[in-house]
Amino acid sequence: MNLIIVESPAKARTIKNFLGKGYEVIASKGHIRDLPKSRFGITIDEDTNHLIPAYSVAKENSAIVKEIKALAKKADTIYIATDEDREGEAIGWHIAHAIKKDPMELPRIVFHEITKTAIKHALDSARKIDMNMVNAQQARRMLDRVVGYKLSPLLASKIQKGLSGGRVQSSTLKLVVDREREIKAFVPVEYWSIDTIFTKDIDATLISHMGDKLTKLSIENKNDATLITKSIDADSFIISKIETKQRKSSTPPPFMTSTLQQTASSKLGFTPKKTMMVAQSLYEGVKTPDGTSGVITYMRTDSLNLANEAVYAVRGIIENRFGAKYLPPQAKTYNKKSKNAQEAHEAIRPTMLNFTPEVAQSFLKADEIKLYRLIYERFMACQMTDALFEQQSIIFKGKENEYRASGRKLIFDGFYALTGTEDKDKLLPSLNEGDKAEIQSIKPEQHFTEPPARYSEASLIKKLEAEGVGRPSTYAPTIATLSGRTYVNIEKKQIVPTEMAFTVTDILEKNFANIVDISFTANMEEKLDEISNGNSDWQKLLSDFYFPFMEQVAQGKENIVSLKLAKPLGRTCPKCNENELLLRSGRFGNFIACSGFPKCKYTEQVDEDGNKVEVKVETSDQICDKCGKEMIVKNGRNGKFLACSAYPDCKNTKSIDVESQVSETPCPDCGGEISLKNSRRGPFWGCGNYPDCKFISKFEPTKIKCKEKGCKGVVAERTYRNKDVYECVKCKTRTPRGE
Repeated sequence: MNLIIVESPAKARTIKNFLGKGYEVIASKGHIRDLPKSRFGITIDEDTNHLIPAYSVAKENSAIVKEIKALAKKADTIYIATDEDREGEAIGWHIAHAIKKDPMELPRIVFHEITKTAIKHALDSARKIDMNMVNAQQARRMLDRVVGYKLSPLLASKIQKGLSGGRVQSSTLKLVVDREREIKAFVPVEYWSIDTIFTKDIDATLISHMGDKLTKLSIENKNDATLITKSIDADSFIISKIETKQRKSSTPPPFMTSTLQQTASSKLGFTPKKTMMVAQSLYEGVKTPDGTSGVITYMRTDSLNLANEAVYAVRGIIENRFGAKYLPPQAKTYNKKSKNAQEAHEAIRPTMLNFTPEVAQSFLKADEIKLYRLIYERFMACQMTDALFEQQSIIFKGKENEYRASGRKLIFDGFYALTGTEDKDKLLPSLNEGDKAEIQSIKPEQHFTEPPARYSEASLIKKLEAEGVGRPSTYAPTIATLSGRTYVNIEKKQIVPTEMAFTVTDILEKNFANIVDISFTANMEEKLDEISNGNSDWQKLLSDFYFPFMEQVAQGKENIVSLKLAKPLGRTCPKCNENELLLRSGRFGNFIACSGFPKCKYTEQVDEDGNKVEVKVETSDQICDKCGKEMIVKNGRNGKFLACSAYPDCKNTKSIDVESQVSETPCPDCGGEISLKNSRRGPFWGCGNYPDCKFISKFEPTKIKCKEKGCKGVVAERTYRNKDVYECVKCKTRTPRGE
C-alpha cells in the first residue's frame, strides 16, 4: 500500500477516486505542526544570534497525526502531496517531522490541477522537498510571529485592548489611511466646460482658444467661461480635418489570484475571501459527467504561464466554435507581472475544456458556476484575436476657437464575440472637410474637481500587487483581518478606515516607520523570494530584522504615551453581572463599557461630564403580536422602526407605515416636489420627478445649504448619537445643530 498525504479532505477524496486500490489518501487538514499559540515560541541562540522556532503539534491535531502515523507504518511509500507553493512545501516538511520521518527521504509530488492525468504524471516524477522554499516560509512565519507577538501587546497596552499589528497588515492599513487623509485634505478646484453641440447633434470638446491649447482645468471661473462663450458665439466654424484610425482592444491575460479577486469583486460582487473559498472547491474537486474532479488549476498563483497542451486544445475549440478569423496565427503568451512570480507555475484556467459552463450548470452550485464561467471564458478569450475599432475624429476650426469631436465603431468583435462588451458605438455622421459647421447649442457648465476615491477591496488588492506587498495567498486574509479588527468598515463596497485606524497608524509611523513603509514591506518580500531561490540565508534575514525591531519595541514602551482611558466606576455590569464597568474614551467621546469586552458588549452613553445619558423612549399605540408587550419607536440605519419593549427576550420588529407627507423644501437637484415614501428598507424622502430625477434622502432636507466647500447639497435635521445635528444629504458632513 502507498500513502499520499494532502492538505484538504476534498482533495483527498478526489485523488482517491482516481487511484483506487493500492493507494491510501489522507488529509492533514492544513498545518499540523506550527509555532505554539499560547506563547512566543522563538528563542535566540546566544552563540549564533539565530532565531530558533519551537514547533509543536496542537492538541486538536493530535488525532490526525496519530492516524497518519498508523497508516505510515503500513505504507510501502509515503508521498507528500501538499500544494506547490512555499506554504505547501513547509506543511509537507512539518508533516514528515510530526510522523517522525526524515523529510528528505519522503518523495514529494506536485500538480497544478487535480485530474487523473496530472496525478499519475506527478507520481512518475516525484522529487525531494525543497528546503529553500521551506526556509523561506519559516522566515515569513517567524517574521510575522515577531511582529505580531511583540507589536500587538504594545498597541493593546497603549491604546485599546484587542488591537493587533502585523507586517503586511500594518502597511496595508497605512495605504487605506493615507488615501482617507488625501480625501480629507482635498480642496476642490473650480473649473468650467463649454458644452457645445454642432450640426447634426455632434457633441464636441473645446481644445484651443486664441491659439492656446486647453486642458480640463484651463477655464478657471465664470468670467473666463463667459468671455470664451461670447467669443465662440461670434465665431464661424468649418470642418478642417476628418481623421479615421484603427485601434485594437487587446485580449485580456488569463487570471492569476489578484486579477481573479478583482474581477470577481467587480462583476460578481464576491469578497476576496469568498472568491478564494469558491475557487478552492473548484480546484479540489466537484462533480462532473466523468466523476469527481478538480475543474480549475491551482488558484494561488502570480504566474501568467499556460501549459502548451491546454493552449493547443483551446485553440481548436475557438476555431470550431467561432471560425478561423477569431484564432491568431500564433498562440498568445503573457509576461508575468511579478518579478519573482513563483507561487505556482501556471495561471488559473479550466482543466477540462469539454466541461463547458453550459455543461457545468447541471453540476455546480450557484456561486461555483458564476466563478467557473468567469475563469473558463477568460481562458478562452486570452487566446482569441483582438477586437478592432475604427476611431473617428472631426476638427471644427474657427478664427479663435477649435473643437474636436470623437467617435468610434466596432469593426471586428474578436474576443468580444465570447465575452461581450459594454462599450457602445458612438458614430459620427458623414461630413466633408471644408464644410461649414453651425452651432446648435452652447452652454458653459461649472464643475469642481473630485477627491480620489476610497479603495474598494478590488482596487486595494490591485495596489498591493503593484507595490509588491504580500503574495497571492495573503491578499484576502489581510483585508479580512483589517475588517475583523474594526480598523476598517466596508461601506457601499468602499473601505473606510475607523478612527482607531488613524490612531494606530499615527503611532506606528512615529515609532515603527519601517513596519508601515510600503517599500520596506515589498523589499522584505523580495528577500524572501531570494531565500526561496537559494540566493540568501534565512537566518541572516531574521537576525537583521529582529534585533533592531526589538530595540524599537523597547523604546516604544518608554516613549509612547498611553491613550487608554479605563477608569473603574465601582459598578457591576447589569448585563453579565460579573465584570466592573469602566469609563472609556472612543471615537465619539467618552462612554461606559463592561470590562469583560469582547465577551460582554454592554455600553452606556455619557455626556461631556461623564454622566449617564438616559435614552428617551418613544412609545407607540402598537402591541407586539408575538408577546403582547408595548412596541416602542427606535432609530436604525434605515430610519425609524417599531421594536418590542421586551427586547432582548422578544426580538419582534415592524416597519412604520408612512403617511403621505410632502416636504416644504423643493428638491435640491431639480426643484421638484419631495414626498415621504416607503420601501423594504424603511421610509425615505424622494423626488416626485423620478426617474428623471433620482434624489433621495433618509431624512427630510431643509433649505439650509451645506457649508462644505464645493458641495451643493442642503442639510437635514436629525439626531446622531443623542445629539441634534445637521447632516448634508449629499456629502453626509455632520455639524452641531445651530452652527
